Amino acid sequence: MPNQPVYKVIFQNGSQVFEVFARQIYQSDMWGFIEVEEFVFGERSQILVDPSEEKLKLEFNGVNRSYIPLQAIIRIDEVDKEGSAKVSEVTASDGGNVASFPFVGIPPGQQGGEE
Repeated sequence: MPNQPVYKVIFQNGSQVFEVFARQIYQSDMWGFIEVEEFVFGERSQILVDPSEEKLKLEFNGVNRSYIPLQAIIRIDEVDKEGSAKVSEVTASDGGNVASFPFVGIPPGQQGGEE
């Protein structure tokens, strides 16, 4: 049996960008979502422990399937093998090019419902 493909999924969750690896990914029957299954994390045989990857292992512990909104997806790649899962913070001062998708109903320039 040929090796199953591995996908690297990068998505934004609040002010964090998650980079995870999974074996199954497809468009959900629930409109507007991508389904991600069979998360792959690095082996614990390493002496050095990555706290970012450990945080993701705890976050997805016991999760069979995750539904990620389409607007949160930054990128999906099919890769040769899994790498290290990561969580990174995104702030306005980073000068990065990742921004939250605007929500309908909140006029531009108004935060928290104040006028």
